[in-house]
Amino acid sequence: MNEGAIKELIVADRLRRRAPNKERILSMIESAQERAAVAKTVPLTEKSATLIFCETYEAIRQLGDARWWINGYEPRDHEVDMDILMELNIKDKTVLFHLPRFKTIRNDANYRGYKATLSQAKEISEFWDKCGDEIARLLCLAANAIR
Repeated sequence: MNEGAIKELIVADRLRRRAPNKERILSMIESAQERAAVAKTVPLTEKSATLIFCETYEAIRQLGDARWWINGYEPRDHEVDMDILMELNIKDKTVLFHLPRFKTIRNDANYRGYKATLSQAKEISEFWDKCGDEIARLLCLAANAIR
């Protein structure tokens, strides 16, 4: 993300400057991985689809938080978390284009009373399987470079 866009996010109170904190960042990454792993242990049914979807989404969002903290910022909303993850250079970058839709589905579930479907829960789980650990590894490398 370019410096001008970051300044706009700060002015809009969607980001605030924070000193990178290696321990906090690594804790966020670990928490994200654990959350996704626990979500995978829940049998996928119509009743569990929303829980699985939202918990996996939260794991992804935590990775976005970690990336911002690595860069010296604290995100103030989920949209900026997804935006920063979309810039990652991962093996299958095209899967990152699902992130805005995942955010919409999660918001519908959390704030509008909609339920995630079986296929949506399966899709976000497959997203995590495809790139969650790769993103976490990249972020751990960046975090470990912080002094």
